[in-house]
Amino acid sequence: MYSRTRFYSLVIFAWCVAVLSAIHTTNAQVNVTQFHNHDSRDGLYVDSAFTHSAAANLARDLNFDGTISGSVYAQPLYIEGGPGGKAMVIAATESNNVYALDAVDGSVIWQRNVGPPVSAGDLCNPKFDPVGITGTPVVDLASRALFLNAVTTPDGGQTVKHLILSLNVDTGDINPGWPVDVGTTVSYNGITFTPEIQQQRPALGIVGNILYVGYGSMRDSCTYHGWLVGVPIDNPAGVTAWAAAIAPGAHGGAIWGVGGIASDGNNPFVATGNTIQTGGSWDGGEAVVRFQPGPIFSGNPSDYWAPTNWLDLDTIDADLGASGPLLVDMPAATPSHLIVAMGKGGKAYLIDRDNLGGIAAP
Repeated sequence: MYSRTRFYSLVIFAWCVAVLSAIHTTNAQVNVTQFHNHDSRDGLYVDSAFTHSAAANLARDLNFDGTISGSVYAQPLYIEGGPGGKAMVIAATESNNVYALDAVDGSVIWQRNVGPPVSAGDLCNPKFDPVGITGTPVVDLASRALFLNAVTTPDGGQTVKHLILSLNVDTGDINPGWPVDVGTTVSYNGITFTPEIQQQRPALGIVGNILYVGYGSMRDSCTYHGWLVGVPIDNPAGVTAWAAAIAPGAHGGAIWGVGGIASDGNNPFVATGNTIQTGGSWDGGEAVVRFQPGPIFSGNPSDYWAPTNWLDLDTIDADLGASGPLLVDMPAATPSHLIVAMGKGGKAYLIDRDNLGGIAAP
């Protein structure tokens, strides 16, 4: 697992927000509550006002000032119906600052710092410094709750924590029962979660009433595992988790593609990266995996797919999980429920979503 990391600069962020607000204020309410706008991660933003001629005349709104503190890696979100009926742009930064900005002029509606970020020297070989909120948050409109993962320290770096938080999207207040301290609550088959070596890069997702958060490594360093953590949004104490590469001495299987968790509305899907020291036995890496709510992994071939050359991909660090799964429905096709998976090996795979097939050709 390794990639080049790129940040949005504040200037680019401000320009993108200005364009986003200009598009949406001309049309009906369109909330963007999660990465790429949909559970499927298709990235479609359909707006009848955004025609070819309108696109040709787009320009930065010089009256919009979205200046914020910290580098922005997570995708900004767009939420209608904020305080005073205002549309809001939600931005989260590596400085652990979360902002709700007025989508018209960029002024701050509310701001919340969720704890000190962690310096690079206190982590296992991170790509950037400091590390705070990296993965794209998700909003549950029914409860008006914003969910995110923050890397933070209460004592200047001696202790590192991954905290899963729920904020009131209209006020920034932390909701009762939160945060969840991942390091103290998560384990799987004898594997424990080590906060200082795990990176939370993939976008968060909600399936049913369960929030799913994926974790990988920092540039393939230290004995990390791929983790998928599930937190019921109405019962944050009921945490469930799954980890890849659990054989003795094995590690890896990161969930690290920025798209994170995709869903068909019933099940979460993830893509995993390379595993290390598995002894040649498949152990959850280089795969697309379907989970039952929880997350619970059945282990059945119908619930995972890995290419027949998965071990070769492991050897050369050509992760299938470099990008998250994309769910596609083709009603006239057989099969009609599909997944597109692409990785660093340079190939795209089209997979039957209803029967993934185990270790097999797609």
